[in-house]
Amino acid sequence: MRARGPPLPSVRMFRRLAFALLALSVAVLAGCGGGGGDKDPVERVPAQGGLRERVRAAQSPDASAFPATAGKTLQQVADGVGAQGPDLALASSVFTTGKNRLAFGIIDEQGQFVYGPTAIYVAPTADAPARGPYVAPADVLLTQGRYRSKQAATEQDPFSAVYAAQVPFSRAGKWAILAVTSAGDKQTASTGSIEVLKPDEDPIPAVGDPAPKVKTDTVADAKGDLRSIDTRDPPLPEMHKKSFDQLVGKQPVALLFATPQLCQSRVCGPVTDIAAQMQAKYGDRMAFIHQEVYEDNDPNKGLREPLVRFHLQTEPWLFIVDRSGKITSRMEGSVGLKGFEDAIKTGL
Repeated sequence: MRARGPPLPSVRMFRRLAFALLALSVAVLAGCGGGGGDKDPVERVPAQGGLRERVRAAQSPDASAFPATAGKTLQQVADGVGAQGPDLALASSVFTTGKNRLAFGIIDEQGQFVYGPTAIYVAPTADAPARGPYVAPADVLLTQGRYRSKQAATEQDPFSAVYAAQVPFSRAGKWAILAVTSAGDKQTASTGSIEVLKPDEDPIPAVGDPAPKVKTDTVADAKGDLRSIDTRDPPLPEMHKKSFDQLVGKQPVALLFATPQLCQSRVCGPVTDIAAQMQAKYGDRMAFIHQEVYEDNDPNKGLREPLVRFHLQTEPWLFIVDRSGKITSRMEGSVGLKGFEDAIKTGL
C-alpha cells in the first residue's frame, strides 16, 4: 500500500501542511467573524460548492457503508477501494496501546480539505489483516461569531471540521493507516503510518492519573501585559484569573495548552475559541484555563514550565480534570465543538 506522500504523524507537521494549503485556497479568510447565533454548527459552514452538505454527511458515517475486512489484509482493502485518494494529514501524534483518538484531515491535490463519510482501517503492516472500519465523524470547528478570534477558522475558511476516530491498537510499534472516504457512489483511499507506544513509554499524564499541580500563568503574572501570557487576538483574561494549582482538587477544570498565534496555522485558534464558547456554557460548573506554550512567546526559548511538567512536546493539548484532581479526558491536536463538549462532560 503506497502512500501519495510521506506519512504525517506529527501535529506540528500537520500544522505546517495546513498552513501552506490554506494559503493556496481560493477562499479568502475573513477577520474575526461576526454574528452567529446559537445554531447547529454545521450551518456556519459555507454552502457554496456544496461544502456544507459534504460536512453534514461527514458527521454521520455508517460503518456498514465501508468495505468489510473479512480476513483481508490492509493492502487488499485498499486495492478493493481502487482509487488512490487525497493525502492523509494526521492531527494527533501520541498513541499508546488500547483505544486512542486519531484525529486527521484529508486534503486533495488542489490543497482543498475533503469532506465526506470516512472510516479508518489499521494493521501492523500493509500485508497484515486489516482491522476496522472505525468510523471517523467530522467535528465542526466554527464557533459562534462572538467567540471567534482573528486567528480562528471563519465561515469562509475551507478548514471547517476535523475528523476523529476511536481506534484500538493491540500492541506497540509501527501501524499502517488507511482512511476510506465516500463521495456519492465513489470511495477513495488515503494512507499513512504512526508509531504506537507502550503505556509506560508515554510520560504524558493519562486518563485516571492525578493531574500535576502546576502553576499556570495568571493576569497577575502578566503585570498589565496580557499578551505576554495569551497570544490570542483578543486575549481571554477570564481564562487566566487563577492558576491551575489553585483550583485542581477543588473543582473541575478544563486545562488547554495552546498558542493561537505561534502554531503557524488555524488549528490552535479554533480550539481556544471553542474553549471560550464552552466556558460561556459550562463556566458555572467548571474552571477554564488557557496556558501559552513558549517562554516569552518565543519558540527559540523553549517550552514554559507547565508543559515541561506535563511532558508535552506538541500542542494543542486539552486535559479535563474532575473535582478530585483526576484526569478524565485528554485530547491532542485539533478538537471540534462536539469533541470538546463530550470531554467536558467526563469531568462534571
